[in-house]
Amino acid sequence: MVKKVVTFGEIMLRLSTERHLRFSQANSFLATYGGSEFNVAVSLSNFNIATEFVTSIPANELGARALEEVRKKNVGTSYIDRKGKRLGVYYLETGASSRGSSVLYDRDDSSFGNISVGEINWDAVFKDANWFHWSGVSPGVSANAAEVCLEAVKAANKRGMKVSCDLNYRSKLWKYGKEPKEIMPELLRNSDIVLGDIDTACLMTGLEKLNPDYSDINSLPEVYMHFLEHYPNIKVMATTLRYSVNASHQKIGGVLYDRNKAYVATLREVIPVVDRVGSGDAFMGGLIYGLLDKPNNFQYAIDFAAAACCLKHSISGDYNLVSVAEVEKLMSGNEAALVAR
Repeated sequence: MVKKVVTFGEIMLRLSTERHLRFSQANSFLATYGGSEFNVAVSLSNFNIATEFVTSIPANELGARALEEVRKKNVGTSYIDRKGKRLGVYYLETGASSRGSSVLYDRDDSSFGNISVGEINWDAVFKDANWFHWSGVSPGVSANAAEVCLEAVKAANKRGMKVSCDLNYRSKLWKYGKEPKEIMPELLRNSDIVLGDIDTACLMTGLEKLNPDYSDINSLPEVYMHFLEHYPNIKVMATTLRYSVNASHQKIGGVLYDRNKAYVATLREVIPVVDRVGSGDAFMGGLIYGLLDKPNNFQYAIDFAAAACCLKHSISGDYNLVSVAEVEKLMSGNEAALVAR
């Protein structure tokens, strides 16, 4: 079976303080690129899955550099529209120890935020694809982006494709007059696989929060069904388990529920954290890969996702630049990280 994943979202310029400096200390910023759905595409490309990234970027020098970045990562660019005024930017103050990281967005009036329904030929985009991925970031950017995201999931459903979503709630988005609970339910009714914790799912869809205990495996089916009973199309729901000791010390695991059984990944210590940003996207990329590579092995899928997420913490930038072999090596219990000679 041909395996090709299409992702839809915004690529942004990332400007990071160096050496864990605060914004008030920084005299320069490290310029890289990132964005949730693009990060997922990069992970999958590194796992030798064909990918296509759909977005809109300006027809100026910054847009050209962003397009070059997509190509460098071996992600498809055939449906990247060049129009609009500007590329979205986000600033990252990288935390350490007891001080968390902080993000400031500068994406108002970006090319992606002004994308419009009818601009993208989804039949052409999906012609040879079997999976579509979106995240809660895109409908949080603007009303336009939310409408196009809905257009995309409906087109994917019509073609019988798998549709996945990372809920990705961002409190600094959703500033255009709509709340997530007004937008997300219809999008989720057209999705098959969802990544997110139960309380975030409830928050974004207007359901009562539960504050679940993920360590009590026996209680999880009832907890997940509290949400899933409202979304019969969702076949699989996964959750990244993150226990933050401090900004430099994380514990990472995961849970996958398939409406029958909860599968749990090994909880691993991550010390020190080089870069936490993009680690959730690494989890999502790993989850998609696992479900594509071994469709009926849910334990493998959640183990692969959690291990990929752990490895991302060791890599600077938004992208998870690891191979399948490296992820499976960690899954096997080999955490020595010896020099390969």
